Amino acid sequence: MSVDTPRRTFAIISHPDAGKTTLTEKLLLLGGSIRSAGTVKGKKSGKYATSDWMEIEKQRGISVTSSVMQLLYKDVQINILDTPGHQDFSEDTYRTLTAVDTAVMVIDSVKGIEAQTLKLFKVCRMRGIPILTFINKLDREGKEPLDLLSEIEETLEMETYPMNWPVGMGKRLKGIYSLSDDTIEKYNDLHEREITPLADDKSLADYERETLEEETLLLEEAGNEFSIEKVRNGALTPVFFGSALANFGVQSFLDQFVKLAAPPQPRKASGEFIDPERQAFSGFIFKIQANMNPNHRDRIAFLRVCSGKFDRGMEVTLSRTGKKMKLNQSHSFFASDRETVDTAMPGDIVGIYDSGNFQVGDTIVGGGELLQYEEMPQFPPEKFAKITAKNALKHKQYHKGIEQLVQEGTIQLYKTPYFEDYIIGAVGELQFQVFEYRMKNEYKVDIEFNHMTHELARWVTKGTVSDDMTDSRKMLVNDQQGRSVLLFENDFALRWFTDKHPDVELSSGWDILE
Repeated sequence: MSVDTPRRTFAIISHPDAGKTTLTEKLLLLGGSIRSAGTVKGKKSGKYATSDWMEIEKQRGISVTSSVMQLLYKDVQINILDTPGHQDFSEDTYRTLTAVDTAVMVIDSVKGIEAQTLKLFKVCRMRGIPILTFINKLDREGKEPLDLLSEIEETLEMETYPMNWPVGMGKRLKGIYSLSDDTIEKYNDLHEREITPLADDKSLADYERETLEEETLLLEEAGNEFSIEKVRNGALTPVFFGSALANFGVQSFLDQFVKLAAPPQPRKASGEFIDPERQAFSGFIFKIQANMNPNHRDRIAFLRVCSGKFDRGMEVTLSRTGKKMKLNQSHSFFASDRETVDTAMPGDIVGIYDSGNFQVGDTIVGGGELLQYEEMPQFPPEKFAKITAKNALKHKQYHKGIEQLVQEGTIQLYKTPYFEDYIIGAVGELQFQVFEYRMKNEYKVDIEFNHMTHELARWVTKGTVSDDMTDSRKMLVNDQQGRSVLLFENDFALRWFTDKHPDVELSSGWDILE
């Protein structure tokens, strides 16, 4: 890929089953990155979503990891950061969003805005990430388009601007009308794309044409004005209608995406904004993934290039430790496939072989000046379990597996003060199941879980917690950095503790959604 090729880096935010993975596949097909698409529902055919590479994902038809894919479309390199679709892995998604310049919000036209979409939208708003909206599943009977626009504006408190407009829906769907050039894109059972000027179209019935004229006139009179500045600052979202499964409206969306999506943006580091045009290389680690290649038991750190030029073999400094190193093994990824990357530019994502040097949130710089990009969000778990290895002889593999999987950031590790019992914390039950599966399949260790009744974690930021201040409802543990953390059974136990011990200050960590 030429260093002069424009970059656009984005992730898709959606509720599970809204069509994120299917839309990703269709975009990759249009960019020539894959030759055929297998939807997550097509399990009998043996095809799975290209971006879902872990075995457990293939079995369940869900995304629980983040992978990176590239496509070249109209001389623009598009980097897609696929994100976990399941809400139990939302923290991994939040961190991935720190590495993008644009988000694409996929909304199910039948269900409208759902809980997970709303959470992820709030993260995008907090980070000032522009959002393009794709309203999916128009080939099903769903909510009226005007109602969907109102729902977006009222729920998300942002303006909408429809880029196209559906003619019918479900079995009545005839096509989508482009407001910018007065053409209609036809919908048919063969999923073939046919675009004709509206004036020349003979397929619409009189009532369909009248309805379209009424609705577009209403949009023109009562709708918002388009402003690229508002799009870039997150105040307005361009809205596209279509059906990813039927491959309808996807190319129209991609044609506009390359024009509307934000280029690599300045990012805050050490109190200043670092411009992508800055000559010195810099970037940050937003994800670590162990065992992407089970045959080699490797560990990959995903680096977002923020400024300057990345060259394979270059000497860099890890800002957190001041340690200098050469990045000789660098890769680009297409799901589980990889190839060596020699150069990368701002906006690109590079996979770096990691022997244990990196942590999520690390900043890497070239040249003399050390920077530190903003910290990654960390969220308090809501489920906890004590864990032990069923086979005590697997002690070495047990500790290695825990260390590597915890460093990926999808579960959190705590230890009791005296006996150093291991407790893992997660946002949801699925994280425990994936942890157990990977320990067994990648490290050959069977895990025994003792699920706890505690639901809240609070970090001790001021004061000291002594043994007589804890009991079965209030448990003191240490996190991975050795900081004191109290685990509470419920809100009542937390309130009782704070009332009883006002000199002890507690924090929920990086819970940016409160």
